[in-house]
Amino acid sequence: MPDIFTPQKRSEIMSKIRSESGVERKFRKLLSASVYPKGFRYRLHYKKVPGSPDVAFVAQKLAVFIDGTFWHGYGFSRRKHKLPKVFWLDKIKSNINRDRRNRKKLKRMGWGYVRVWEHDIKKDPKRCIEMITEKLKDAKSSVKRKH
Repeated sequence: MPDIFTPQKRSEIMSKIRSESGVERKFRKLLSASVYPKGFRYRLHYKKVPGSPDVAFVAQKLAVFIDGTFWHGYGFSRRKHKLPKVFWLDKIKSNINRDRRNRKKLKRMGWGYVRVWEHDIKKDPKRCIEMITEKLKDAKSSVKRKH
């Protein structure tokens, strides 16, 4: 399907799209306040593992993905017939498949992962942080057992 915009106009439009949402920034502030006092440190958009997780706890080998409901296909099977263009259908399908491949690669590398949906953060951010801290505690105790 050809693009209706010139390459210059498409570039201008795409440059205005932010790679992270306000929800993601607010959530990271809450996460920092929760995990830093407990001694957990993280890296943002860690490119040394598949999927460049939004938050990576390298020492604990835990990747956290903060995924947008639309872009990552939450409830996709129920909503796919409502998408306006074939382009979006293909785009979201490819995002879902890419996410699945990245999670499998992470597991093979010995990394755990947590997927936090944007709508869950809006609904109950504390519960999302609890989910992450539980995984961190599990990862920390398993690292101690190995040594």
